[in-house]
Amino acid sequence: MKLANYDPGHFYDELFDAPGSPRKEVIPLVDRINSLSIEEIQRRQQAAQVALFKMGVTFNVYSDNQGTEKIFPFDILPRTIAAAEWQVLEKGLKQRIYALNQFLADVYGDQKIISDGVIPADVVYSSQGFLKPCVGLKPPKGIWSHISGMDLVRDRDGQWYILEDNLRCPSGVSYVLEGRRIMKSTLPLVFDRMQIQPVEEYPSHLLETLLNLAPDYIDDPTVVLLTPGIYNSAYFEHSYLAQQMGVELVEGRDLVVSDGYLQMRTTKGLKRVDVIYRRIDDEFIDPLAFRPDSLLGIPGLMEVYRSGRLGLANALGTGVADDKVIYAYVPQMIRYYLGEDAILANVPTYLCWEPSQLDHVLANLDKLVVKAANESGGYGMLIGTQSTQAEREVFAAKIKAAPRNYIAQPTLSLSRVPALMGDEFEGCHVDLRPYILYGEDIYVTPGGLTRVALKKGSLVVNSSQGGGYKDTWIVS
Repeated sequence: MKLANYDPGHFYDELFDAPGSPRKEVIPLVDRINSLSIEEIQRRQQAAQVALFKMGVTFNVYSDNQGTEKIFPFDILPRTIAAAEWQVLEKGLKQRIYALNQFLADVYGDQKIISDGVIPADVVYSSQGFLKPCVGLKPPKGIWSHISGMDLVRDRDGQWYILEDNLRCPSGVSYVLEGRRIMKSTLPLVFDRMQIQPVEEYPSHLLETLLNLAPDYIDDPTVVLLTPGIYNSAYFEHSYLAQQMGVELVEGRDLVVSDGYLQMRTTKGLKRVDVIYRRIDDEFIDPLAFRPDSLLGIPGLMEVYRSGRLGLANALGTGVADDKVIYAYVPQMIRYYLGEDAILANVPTYLCWEPSQLDHVLANLDKLVVKAANESGGYGMLIGTQSTQAEREVFAAKIKAAPRNYIAQPTLSLSRVPALMGDEFEGCHVDLRPYILYGEDIYVTPGGLTRVALKKGSLVVNSSQGGGYKDTWIVS
């Protein structure tokens, strides 16, 4: 089936206004796809997937006993966003990350947002991401989350919503960069005809962001990327970004605190480290400050960090802003810190710790999406419209046992993009994760990672749950 016959159905479609009517900015793309036979499209699809696999673009699924290394499915039909629309999204993302950084500085400092009654103290202190050892911490340049990823979705009416904030160790940008490289060779004629904003500058922007964290008196800072190791689900990305930036990829065993500084073991002896881009969770990074059983971290790192002799991206303690209960208060944060309304709306959210909202959630589990406050990757989640009575009863018990740990949201009709399924194009639901770098300025990668639910009818786009991804084109 050609795209000319594709029916977007009753959902908002990112490429088509109506059957046979592509959006004006994507007409060259649709014309090019329609000029190819289905056999040629399948050949290019397969070639793209093989090329990505040979480059190592894989991920690990810890719970899968069939082997850890998996191909991240890639679909060659891109998702497109008009440049004028992207400008609004970019402005909203910058506003949001600025407010969240203000919140982090406040909640680990004077806690005015709590004393002024904007957010309840119990909600903050009960968050798994709130780390008492970080109270009083003052990160370099006053920035807490230097690298973040915000998950966006579009509803049936075309309205954009922020679905989730990721301010600890957001992953996936390597897939954006490699997917773009593959697309340029898969559909070269389209790239020549359409003005597509570039993403290739991300590694250089990332390095600049990290260098900005080094103490000003250091002329030539040493930056490293700290990984948990080869068995981590995002290890490909760790090694990829280190290579792209030209910095050392290290594990905890490669680093030691000596003479009051963090130092890296080399064949020529110890070498001082000035900035770490960490891909290790807070609780594992220093066994003296957090989990004493951690073998991944560096004993004494927290003390060096507190002293101002080390830059760390992201700062420790940012996980409190990842909490899905805290998420519900971000519009209030924006008004409190910036005196503005949020440009990008939250998905309407029910807080199960509030008794009246809990009653509503329990009475409507068949209609709502329920999420655990500190889970990710599609885990700890109930999609009510696709659940059984038994599954709802299990979740009801979990919610009653720990209401603070759950939120609920209406089931959105996520927008769709055509994806190649065998010899046909099927509409598949998508989300979008733009990446934001906060250094001297705030930089938003044009587009980001479009994750796509490649199981027919599925709303779950996570790679660990059978999802894939597409290139995202911001089209002028």
